[in-house]
Amino acid sequence: MACLRRRSAHKAQTILPSALVLAACAMALVHDIREVAAQTAGSDELRTLYVTPLEIADGKRVAEASCAGCHGLDGISALPMVPNIAGQRPPYLFIELKAYRSGARGEQAMQGAVKKYLTDDALTNVSAYYGNLDPAQPASAAAPAAGDPVELGKAAAGTCGACHGEHGVSKTPGVPSLVGLVPSYLMTALKEYQSGQRKDEMMKSLLGSVSDSDLKNIVLYYALQKAERVQTPSAGDQAKGKAAAAACASCHGAQGVSGNAANPSLAGQDAEYLAAAVRAYRDGLRSDETMKAVVASLSDDAIKDIAAFYASQQPSQPNVRKPLTTEEWVQRCDRCHGINGNSTNPRIPALAAQHAEYLEKVLKAYRTRARRSPEMAAMSDGLSDDDIKNLAAYYARQRARAVVFVPLPAR
Repeated sequence: MACLRRRSAHKAQTILPSALVLAACAMALVHDIREVAAQTAGSDELRTLYVTPLEIADGKRVAEASCAGCHGLDGISALPMVPNIAGQRPPYLFIELKAYRSGARGEQAMQGAVKKYLTDDALTNVSAYYGNLDPAQPASAAAPAAGDPVELGKAAAGTCGACHGEHGVSKTPGVPSLVGLVPSYLMTALKEYQSGQRKDEMMKSLLGSVSDSDLKNIVLYYALQKAERVQTPSAGDQAKGKAAAAACASCHGAQGVSGNAANPSLAGQDAEYLAAAVRAYRDGLRSDETMKAVVASLSDDAIKDIAAFYASQQPSQPNVRKPLTTEEWVQRCDRCHGINGNSTNPRIPALAAQHAEYLEKVLKAYRTRARRSPEMAAMSDGLSDDDIKNLAAYYARQRARAVVFVPLPAR
């Protein structure tokens, strides 16, 4: 049932939910915005809550001339990258339209549609018009298959345990531990084995069919495992190795814990593996000019000593947190955008039943700062591409509910 907002002659009036309106509009969500009204009485964007039916009719004429081509006259866009705006919060629409008109938001198509000659009254009326329409229906597409990336990584790493240890701590001499390494470094190493840049036919064969998604989950799984020293034997002299390793500290850390994600930590690593890797750099079997220059003059005994020293050091846990699940991200988003994306704050947009493609585009724009908001920048920085895809799909499937703001006489 359509529910029109009533206009009050006093713009600073307290706005309260009406039981009668709730009964008449069972599908609408009525929001108590007493605090918002008290703090922002007289604000331009709140004029959209006080429009008359005649002004809404004028807003429809503006929509026909400037908006319907992309957003539809019913506010439901047929274009996946263009947002639905039917039932959207009118003050929010007004704020965004003014931003396009002033050039604060730089999308040329919108700037051309809004045009600088459109008055605040026109923007108020068209915002109220679209805000009073029935919102879009939720997407019927099935939810994307989303699992815990750590558990997925553990499953994908199942065959790795035979050589590298069940939890990534090697028990086999000559085989590296995979714990204590930042994900970006381990990912690079695995991709180099996969491509053949690092010469190991067995590793290349094992990794040949592993997808990038699985690799990402594998390195995350190992980064979150307890960093422990290997229990394999060391043939060298640790004391001599400490002195000989002085040249390595600038890149790999004094105790073998690297402060640079591009350089691996060596603390707690298998000594036989470390020695073999250093000899490979020295002899040119591994290609890295910096490493070759540092180790070129090392004897086999010195290399064994260095390896023994690093194997005896305690590895450090990488600064990696377990990613939030989609449900946990939703809880954070709902704090501002309302339960299931049905915002009850007139200045914050509803997300429910929005095009998933559009939501993905916007979240990525916030993450890259192409679209600016301090709050959204803080939220989007922690989002992976998979997080964004899952969040967008979630909100696209939620039922959109209109919000009715009912002005009553001041107390």
